[in-house]
Amino acid sequence: MIKIGFTALLRPAWVAATVPILVASLPIRPVGFLHRMLMRFAARGKIMKNTSSRFTVPQRYFLHFYLVALALTTFLVLSTWFYAYRKMLPLTSNWFSSLTVASGLIGGSDIFSFQKAPFTTMEHKHKVWRTLFVLLLMEVQVLRRLYETIYVFHYSPSARMHFLGYLTGLFFYIMAPLSLGVACAPEALSYLHGQIVEFIVKGRERMPDLHIDWLELLKPFIYLGWSQWMGALIFFWGWLHQHRCHEILGSLRENKGKDEYVIPHGDWFAYVSCPHYLAEIIIYFGILVASGGSDLTIWLLFMFVVSNLVFAAAETHRWYHQKFEKYPKTRRAIIPFIY
Repeated sequence: MIKIGFTALLRPAWVAATVPILVASLPIRPVGFLHRMLMRFAARGKIMKNTSSRFTVPQRYFLHFYLVALALTTFLVLSTWFYAYRKMLPLTSNWFSSLTVASGLIGGSDIFSFQKAPFTTMEHKHKVWRTLFVLLLMEVQVLRRLYETIYVFHYSPSARMHFLGYLTGLFFYIMAPLSLGVACAPEALSYLHGQIVEFIVKGRERMPDLHIDWLELLKPFIYLGWSQWMGALIFFWGWLHQHRCHEILGSLRENKGKDEYVIPHGDWFAYVSCPHYLAEIIIYFGILVASGGSDLTIWLLFMFVVSNLVFAAAETHRWYHQKFEKYPKTRRAIIPFIY
């Protein structure tokens, strides 16, 4: 039986995932207003001429998203890794933990329940290292997006995005790392805080030396389950295709100062209008699989990504058809041959 607490329904990711359903049941006027607001967010810089510039910011402000996400994700990675190295070793193979995703999908483990049995010591160690693993995947994703924003995309001076989209992007890239690390972040940060306090009280001379065994630092990842490595394969499949699609989009505007749009071709653009959105969904699905599928917050994060990008792809697909008379009719918005 699925259990969803009232506080879970108030979480931003859950609300965002259910917005399209709620909008469809509202009267016409509210639907029109919300649709316009969501379109301004989904436009991703394609602001219409009659849109007031007072409520927009330069599209190059995408850089802010990845700087914030990189700082937060790096902090969570380092603090969790320090905690795992000092307190969650040794780690041995635990084949049972690799069945979490499969049992969760068929109902064997109640993934939506907050009342779970306590973890055994070894199960909890695996959970901490799994959390670190998905945070490292997020770090790889954010680093690549930061690189692309600086070196791949050539934003037109007139390209702008709605301020609502800017705030939503900042909110997402703050909440995404927190959602991935929430299972272990409190105890990791508490341990780090205790170490800092002890250092201040005792002083450097009275603190034991920190010796890092690099083999022991990396070896625990070998003992993670099949779901972590399967999730990593899915993640990098989407990761590589998103980078290729972004390189295609970045190369379209040869004259960086000229405001023009060209139909993209190549890679997954042969099938859908927004392959970079499709790739991002695959990326976060890989993260979900790598997490083991037992954390509600990561499911909500995935639902947010899917609902947001499907809507954005539909609006972008419609924009392409309005902009180009000879736009390929065989392309779908985001799901090849289907939608």
